[in-house]
Amino acid sequence: EAEGVWLASWERLMFTGIIERVCRIAAVRAAAPADVLRMEVELADLVAGLVDGASVAINGVCLTLAERRGSIASFDVVPETYRLTNLRLLQTGDEVNVERSLRVGDRLDGHFVQGHVDGVGEVSRVQRDAGEYRLWVRLDEKLMPCIVRRGAVAIDGVSLTIAAVERDELCVALVPTTLARTTLGQRRIADAVNVETDILAKLVISRLAALSAGDAPAGPPLTWERLQESGFLS
Repeated sequence: EAEGVWLASWERLMFTGIIERVCRIAAVRAAAPADVLRMEVELADLVAGLVDGASVAINGVCLTLAERRGSIASFDVVPETYRLTNLRLLQTGDEVNVERSLRVGDRLDGHFVQGHVDGVGEVSRVQRDAGEYRLWVRLDEKLMPCIVRRGAVAIDGVSLTIAAVERDELCVALVPTTLARTTLGQRRIADAVNVETDILAKLVISRLAALSAGDAPAGPPLTWERLQESGFLS
């Protein structure tokens, strides 16, 4: 039964955090029903092969393609998504990170990303020295158990390795390619960024919490040794 939980979680993963292109917001307008926003994005040639209903990550948020007009792709943003992500801050002309969903057989060069944002962080420090570019992000304390040094995190949809952790902050080191191919190099202190923590960390924490509460199904205990034997830890 526990194995079934792991498999069901993997089947819902759709992105890798490898940004295909930085695109511009063509328009943000009200749609029907009245509490839904229609976001239009200039996808250029990325629109090729997309069909209505396709999943596309915009700044790390999984959105459903509602309509295409030439190279313009339209997405409906529901109130909960609007409230819980930085999409609410976007305006016409702003740039966003875009990744289309995985296809069977695609290479996985980043890490498994669902496009389900866990929270909005705030850029707290930007360090440029000794040839390094480091971005520090302050998070809600409830997300910190999922943040571990050298673990994975997606910031505005970009797959990154956590370089350091201090209290309620995480640090990522950005290489020149990431700076050139994503919007992260444009981020400044106090900017809001979408944060999705690693699915493996969330699954482990959820399982351990269930074990502690006595709510887990009967079976062998989940230990670090079992995780290592199963290939989840090296």
